[in-house]
Amino acid sequence: MGKGQSAEAPTGSKEQINADLDQAITQVDSWVDGAIRLLPNICVALVILLVFYLIGQLSRHLISKQLTRRDRANLGDVLGSLVKWSLVLVGFLLAATIVMPSLKPGDLVAGLGVGSVAIGFAFKDILQNWLAGLLILLRQPFEVGDQVKVGEFEGTVYRIETRATLIDTFDGQRVVIPNSDIYTNAIVVSTAHSSRRSEYEVGIGYGDNIGDACEIIRAAVTGVDGVLKDPAPEALPWELAASWVTIRARWWTLSKQTDITHTRSKVVHAIKEALDAANIDMPFETQVHLFHNQTDDSDQDPGRRREGWPAMGTRVPTAGDVPGQNNTPEK
Repeated sequence: MGKGQSAEAPTGSKEQINADLDQAITQVDSWVDGAIRLLPNICVALVILLVFYLIGQLSRHLISKQLTRRDRANLGDVLGSLVKWSLVLVGFLLAATIVMPSLKPGDLVAGLGVGSVAIGFAFKDILQNWLAGLLILLRQPFEVGDQVKVGEFEGTVYRIETRATLIDTFDGQRVVIPNSDIYTNAIVVSTAHSSRRSEYEVGIGYGDNIGDACEIIRAAVTGVDGVLKDPAPEALPWELAASWVTIRARWWTLSKQTDITHTRSKVVHAIKEALDAANIDMPFETQVHLFHNQTDDSDQDPGRRREGWPAMGTRVPTAGDVPGQNNTPEK
Protein backbone atom coordinates (compact mmCIF):
# COMPACT_ATOMS: atom_id res chain seq x y z
CA MET A 1 0.00 0.00 0.00
CA GLY A 2 1.56 3.28 -1.11
CA LYS A 3 1.55 6.71 0.43
CA GLY A 4 -1.65 8.65 0.22
CA GLN A 5 -3.72 5.50 0.11
CA SER A 6 -6.14 5.02 2.95
CA ALA A 7 -6.64 1.69 4.56
CA GLU A 8 -10.14 0.36 3.95
CA ALA A 9 -11.93 -1.36 6.78
CA PRO A 10 -12.64 -5.00 6.18
CA THR A 11 -16.05 -5.77 4.86
CA GLY A 12 -18.51 -6.62 7.70
CA SER A 13 -16.30 -5.23 10.49
CA LYS A 14 -17.99 -3.19 13.29
CA GLU A 15 -17.56 0.58 13.44
CA GLN A 16 -15.02 1.58 16.07
CA ILE A 17 -16.00 4.16 18.77
CA ASN A 18 -13.14 6.29 19.96
CA ALA A 19 -13.54 7.17 23.69
CA ASP A 20 -12.26 10.61 24.56
CA LEU A 21 -11.08 10.08 28.14
CA ASP A 22 -9.92 13.68 28.49
CA GLN A 23 -13.41 15.00 27.79
CA ALA A 24 -15.03 12.54 30.27
CA ILE A 25 -12.54 13.51 32.97
CA THR A 26 -13.23 17.18 32.32
CA GLN A 27 -17.00 16.63 32.65
CA VAL A 28 -16.65 14.72 35.92
CA ASP A 29 -14.27 17.39 37.22
CA SER A 30 -16.85 20.08 36.47
CA TRP A 31 -19.50 18.10 38.32
CA VAL A 32 -17.25 17.73 41.34
CA ASP A 33 -16.43 21.45 41.28
CA GLY A 34 -20.14 22.29 41.10
CA ALA A 35 -20.93 19.95 43.99
CA ILE A 36 -18.17 21.49 46.08
CA ARG A 37 -19.52 24.96 45.37
CA LEU A 38 -23.07 23.84 46.29
CA LEU A 39 -21.96 21.87 49.34
CA PRO A 40 -22.75 24.69 51.81
CA ASN A 41 -26.18 25.15 50.20
CA ILE A 42 -26.85 21.41 50.38
CA CYS A 43 -25.92 21.31 54.06
CA VAL A 44 -28.19 24.25 54.83
CA ALA A 45 -31.02 22.64 52.81
CA LEU A 46 -30.65 19.35 54.71
CA VAL A 47 -30.72 21.19 58.02
CA ILE A 48 -33.88 23.07 57.01
CA LEU A 49 -35.55 19.84 55.84
CA LEU A 50 -34.61 18.13 59.11
CA VAL A 51 -35.95 21.05 61.15
CA PHE A 52 -39.28 21.03 59.33
CA TYR A 53 -39.50 17.25 59.74
CA LEU A 54 -38.93 17.54 63.49
CA ILE A 55 -41.48 20.36 63.72
CA GLY A 56 -43.95 18.17 61.84
CA GLN A 57 -43.33 15.26 64.21
CA LEU A 58 -43.83 17.51 67.22
CA SER A 59 -47.02 19.00 65.74
CA ARG A 60 -48.40 15.56 65.03
CA HIS A 61 -47.68 14.42 68.58
CA LEU A 62 -49.31 17.51 70.14
CA ILE A 63 -52.43 17.29 67.94
CA SER A 64 -52.83 13.56 68.56
CA LYS A 65 -52.36 13.99 72.30
CA GLN A 66 -54.83 16.88 72.52
CA LEU A 67 -57.57 15.09 70.57
CA THR A 68 -57.00 11.83 72.40
CA ARG A 69 -57.89 13.63 75.61
CA ARG A 70 -61.21 14.49 73.97
CA ASP A 71 -61.80 10.84 73.01
CA ARG A 72 -61.14 11.51 69.33
CA ALA A 73 -57.94 9.58 68.79
CA ASN A 74 -58.72 8.70 65.17
CA LEU A 75 -59.17 12.35 64.23
CA GLY A 76 -55.90 13.14 66.01
CA ASP A 77 -54.03 10.58 63.91
CA VAL A 78 -55.45 11.88 60.63
CA LEU A 79 -54.99 15.60 61.36
CA GLY A 80 -51.57 14.99 62.89
CA SER A 81 -50.38 13.17 59.77
CA LEU A 82 -51.82 15.89 57.52
CA VAL A 83 -50.03 18.69 59.42
CA LYS A 84 -46.78 16.74 59.59
CA TRP A 85 -46.49 16.01 55.87
CA SER A 86 -47.64 19.51 54.96
CA LEU A 87 -44.74 20.94 56.97
CA VAL A 88 -42.34 18.44 55.42
CA LEU A 89 -43.49 19.54 51.96
CA VAL A 90 -42.91 23.20 52.81
CA GLY A 91 -39.44 22.33 54.11
CA PHE A 92 -38.65 20.44 50.91
CA LEU A 93 -39.66 23.41 48.76
CA LEU A 94 -37.47 25.76 50.80
CA ALA A 95 -34.56 23.32 50.63
CA ALA A 96 -34.92 23.07 46.86
CA THR A 97 -34.77 26.84 46.43
CA ILE A 98 -31.61 26.97 48.58
CA VAL A 99 -29.82 24.24 46.61
CA MET A 100 -30.92 25.75 43.27
CA PRO A 101 -31.08 29.55 43.70
CA SER A 102 -32.32 29.97 40.13
CA LEU A 103 -35.46 28.03 41.05
CA LYS A 104 -38.22 30.44 42.03
CA PRO A 105 -40.85 29.53 44.64
CA GLY A 106 -43.57 30.67 42.23
CA ASP A 107 -42.43 28.12 39.66
CA LEU A 108 -42.48 25.42 42.32
CA VAL A 109 -46.01 26.33 43.38
CA ALA A 110 -47.19 26.39 39.76
CA GLY A 111 -45.58 23.01 39.08
CA LEU A 112 -47.05 21.64 42.28
CA GLY A 113 -50.52 22.77 41.17
CA VAL A 114 -50.24 21.00 37.82
CA GLY A 115 -48.83 17.94 39.54
CA SER A 116 -51.68 17.97 42.06
CA VAL A 117 -54.23 17.86 39.24
CA ALA A 118 -52.46 14.91 37.64
CA ILE A 119 -52.16 13.12 40.98
CA GLY A 120 -55.81 13.86 41.70
CA PHE A 121 -56.94 12.13 38.50
CA ALA A 122 -54.60 9.20 39.04
CA PHE A 123 -55.60 8.63 42.67
CA LYS A 124 -59.16 9.93 42.60
CA ASP A 125 -60.67 7.04 44.57
CA ILE A 126 -57.95 7.13 47.23
CA LEU A 127 -58.23 10.89 47.70
CA GLN A 128 -62.03 10.70 47.73
CA ASN A 129 -61.99 8.08 50.47
CA TRP A 130 -59.38 10.05 52.42
CA LEU A 131 -61.42 13.26 52.27
CA ALA A 132 -64.61 11.38 53.19
CA GLY A 133 -62.82 9.81 56.15
CA LEU A 134 -61.60 13.23 57.31
CA LEU A 135 -65.13 14.66 57.08
CA ILE A 136 -66.54 11.69 58.99
CA LEU A 137 -63.99 12.22 61.74
CA LEU A 138 -64.70 15.97 61.85
CA ARG A 139 -68.51 15.79 61.81
CA GLN A 140 -68.57 12.56 63.82
CA PRO A 141 -71.97 11.10 62.78
CA PHE A 142 -70.90 7.95 64.64
CA GLU A 143 -68.01 6.89 66.84
CA VAL A 144 -65.91 3.81 67.40
CA GLY A 145 -68.06 1.36 69.36
CA ASP A 146 -71.36 2.51 67.83
CA GLN A 147 -73.59 -0.11 66.21
CA VAL A 148 -74.47 0.88 62.66
CA LYS A 149 -76.08 -0.51 59.53
CA VAL A 150 -74.56 0.35 56.15
CA GLY A 151 -76.38 -1.25 53.24
CA GLU A 152 -76.60 -4.96 53.96
CA PHE A 153 -73.93 -4.88 56.67
CA GLU A 154 -74.74 -4.34 60.34
CA GLY A 155 -72.36 -4.43 63.27
CA THR A 156 -70.10 -2.48 65.61
CA VAL A 157 -67.65 0.17 64.37
CA TYR A 158 -64.17 -1.17 65.12
CA ARG A 159 -62.01 1.58 63.62
CA ILE A 160 -62.28 4.62 61.34
CA GLU A 161 -59.24 4.90 59.06
CA THR A 162 -58.34 7.42 56.39
CA ARG A 163 -59.39 5.08 53.58
CA ALA A 164 -62.12 2.90 55.07
CA THR A 165 -64.23 2.16 58.11
CA LEU A 166 -63.93 -1.27 59.73
CA ILE A 167 -67.12 -2.87 61.08
CA ASP A 168 -67.35 -6.09 63.10
CA THR A 169 -70.64 -7.79 62.23
CA PHE A 170 -72.77 -9.50 64.86
CA ASP A 171 -71.87 -12.93 63.48
CA GLY A 172 -68.13 -12.38 63.98
CA GLN A 173 -66.98 -11.08 60.58
CA ARG A 174 -65.08 -7.89 59.79
CA VAL A 175 -66.23 -5.70 56.91
CA VAL A 176 -64.04 -2.99 55.35
CA ILE A 177 -66.29 -0.30 53.83
CA PRO A 178 -64.78 2.60 51.81
CA ASN A 179 -65.40 5.93 53.49
CA SER A 180 -66.87 7.42 50.30
CA ASP A 181 -69.65 4.79 50.36
CA ILE A 182 -70.45 5.62 53.97
CA TYR A 183 -70.41 9.38 53.42
CA THR A 184 -72.59 9.35 50.28
CA ASN A 185 -75.17 6.74 51.37
CA ALA A 186 -77.70 6.44 54.17
CA ILE A 187 -76.43 4.90 57.38
CA VAL A 188 -78.44 3.77 60.41
CA VAL A 189 -76.77 4.46 63.78
CA SER A 190 -78.58 2.07 66.11
CA THR A 191 -76.84 3.32 69.25
CA ALA A 192 -77.26 7.04 68.57
CA HIS A 193 -79.63 7.14 71.56
CA SER A 194 -79.50 5.26 74.82
CA SER A 195 -82.76 3.32 74.24
CA ARG A 196 -84.64 1.73 71.35
CA ARG A 197 -88.19 0.50 70.86
CA SER A 198 -89.02 -3.08 69.86
CA GLU A 199 -92.35 -4.66 68.96
CA TYR A 200 -93.98 -8.05 68.52
CA GLU A 201 -97.42 -9.04 67.17
CA VAL A 202 -99.64 -11.66 68.84
CA GLY A 203 -102.88 -13.13 67.47
CA ILE A 204 -105.83 -14.01 69.74
CA GLY A 205 -109.15 -15.67 68.92
CA TYR A 206 -112.20 -13.65 67.89
CA GLY A 207 -114.09 -15.09 70.85
CA ASP A 208 -111.63 -13.69 73.41
CA ASN A 209 -111.97 -10.30 75.07
CA ILE A 210 -109.58 -7.83 73.41
CA GLY A 211 -109.29 -5.55 76.45
CA ASP A 212 -108.40 -8.39 78.80
CA ALA A 213 -105.86 -9.78 76.35
CA CYS A 214 -104.19 -6.38 75.92
CA GLU A 215 -103.91 -5.90 79.68
CA ILE A 216 -102.47 -9.40 80.18
CA ILE A 217 -99.88 -8.87 77.43
CA ARG A 218 -98.92 -5.44 78.76
CA ALA A 219 -98.47 -6.78 82.29
CA ALA A 220 -96.40 -9.71 81.02
CA VAL A 221 -94.07 -7.42 79.05
CA THR A 222 -93.71 -5.00 81.98
CA GLY A 223 -92.46 -7.78 84.25
CA VAL A 224 -89.66 -8.86 81.89
CA ASP A 225 -86.14 -8.05 83.04
CA GLY A 226 -84.54 -5.60 80.60
CA VAL A 227 -87.73 -3.79 79.59
CA LEU A 228 -87.56 -0.11 80.54
CA LYS A 229 -90.33 1.30 82.72
CA ASP A 230 -90.21 4.70 81.01
CA PRO A 231 -91.61 4.80 78.37
CA ALA A 232 -94.02 2.17 79.62
CA PRO A 233 -94.79 -0.94 77.51
CA GLU A 234 -97.93 -0.93 75.36
CA ALA A 235 -100.33 -3.54 73.96
CA LEU A 236 -102.51 -2.18 71.15
CA PRO A 237 -105.24 -3.86 69.02
CA TRP A 238 -103.72 -3.63 65.59
CA GLU A 239 -105.53 -5.69 62.94
CA LEU A 240 -108.60 -7.85 62.32
CA ALA A 241 -107.01 -10.69 60.40
CA ALA A 242 -108.74 -13.63 58.70
CA SER A 243 -108.27 -16.03 61.63
CA TRP A 244 -107.34 -13.88 64.64
CA VAL A 245 -107.24 -10.42 66.16
CA THR A 246 -103.72 -8.99 66.03
CA ILE A 247 -102.37 -7.25 69.13
CA ARG A 248 -99.06 -5.40 68.83
CA ALA A 249 -96.85 -5.28 71.94
CA ARG A 250 -94.29 -2.46 72.08
CA TRP A 251 -91.55 -1.88 74.65
CA TRP A 252 -88.25 -0.03 75.11
CA THR A 253 -84.82 -1.44 75.96
CA LEU A 254 -81.22 -0.31 75.92
CA SER A 255 -79.99 0.30 72.37
CA LYS A 256 -77.28 -2.38 72.24
CA GLN A 257 -78.12 -5.32 69.99
CA THR A 258 -77.47 -7.88 72.72
CA ASP A 259 -80.01 -6.16 75.02
CA ILE A 260 -82.62 -6.07 72.26
CA THR A 261 -82.14 -9.72 71.25
CA HIS A 262 -82.22 -11.24 74.73
CA THR A 263 -85.06 -9.04 75.94
CA ARG A 264 -87.17 -9.90 72.91
CA SER A 265 -86.72 -13.60 73.63
CA LYS A 266 -87.86 -13.11 77.23
CA VAL A 267 -90.87 -11.05 76.11
CA VAL A 268 -92.10 -13.73 73.69
CA HIS A 269 -91.74 -16.37 76.40
CA ALA A 270 -93.61 -14.25 78.96
CA ILE A 271 -96.49 -13.46 76.57
CA LYS A 272 -96.97 -17.13 75.67
CA GLU A 273 -97.10 -18.23 79.30
CA ALA A 274 -99.42 -15.36 80.33
CA LEU A 275 -101.95 -16.07 77.56
CA ASP A 276 -101.91 -19.79 78.27
CA ALA A 277 -102.53 -19.13 81.97
CA ALA A 278 -105.50 -16.89 81.11
CA ASN A 279 -106.94 -19.49 78.66
CA ILE A 280 -106.79 -17.01 75.79
CA ASP A 281 -106.70 -18.73 72.44
CA MET A 282 -103.84 -18.15 69.97
CA PRO A 283 -105.43 -19.73 66.88
CA PHE A 284 -103.72 -21.25 63.90
CA GLU A 285 -104.35 -19.87 60.47
CA THR A 286 -107.67 -21.22 59.10
CA GLN A 287 -108.25 -21.83 55.39
CA VAL A 288 -111.42 -22.97 53.55
CA HIS A 289 -111.02 -24.97 50.32
CA LEU A 290 -114.09 -25.22 48.04
CA PHE A 291 -114.26 -28.07 45.50
CA HIS A 292 -116.90 -27.85 42.78
CA ASN A 293 -117.72 -29.31 39.33
CA GLN A 294 -116.27 -27.71 36.23
CA THR A 295 -117.60 -30.08 33.54
CA ASP A 296 -120.59 -28.13 32.15
CA ASP A 297 -120.68 -27.34 28.45
CA SER A 298 -121.14 -23.67 29.33
CA ASP A 299 -117.59 -23.58 30.78
CA GLN A 300 -116.28 -23.53 27.23
CA ASP A 301 -118.19 -20.34 26.53
CA PRO A 302 -116.78 -17.29 28.37
CA GLY A 303 -120.11 -15.52 28.04
CA ARG A 304 -122.04 -18.32 29.76
CA ARG A 305 -119.42 -19.55 32.21
CA ARG A 306 -120.64 -19.79 35.84
CA GLU A 307 -117.29 -20.37 37.55
CA GLY A 308 -117.74 -24.15 37.43
CA TRP A 309 -121.00 -24.50 39.35
CA PRO A 310 -123.30 -27.19 37.88
CA ALA A 311 -126.40 -26.13 36.01
CA MET A 312 -129.79 -26.36 37.67
CA GLY A 313 -131.23 -29.92 37.44
CA THR A 314 -127.80 -31.42 36.74
CA ARG A 315 -126.50 -33.87 39.30
CA VAL A 316 -122.87 -33.64 40.34
CA PRO A 317 -121.10 -36.92 39.37
CA THR A 318 -120.12 -39.13 42.29
CA ALA A 319 -117.73 -41.99 42.76
CA GLY A 320 -120.59 -44.52 42.27
CA ASP A 321 -121.44 -43.42 38.73
CA VAL A 322 -120.81 -45.93 35.95
CA PRO A 323 -118.81 -44.57 33.03
CA GLY A 324 -120.66 -44.63 29.72
CA GLN A 325 -124.17 -44.65 31.27
CA ASN A 326 -126.61 -41.79 31.54
CA ASN A 327 -126.48 -40.81 35.22
CA THR A 328 -128.58 -37.66 34.95
CA PRO A 329 -131.82 -37.59 36.98
CA GLU A 330 -135.07 -38.33 35.20
CA LYS A 331 -137.32 -35.39 34.39
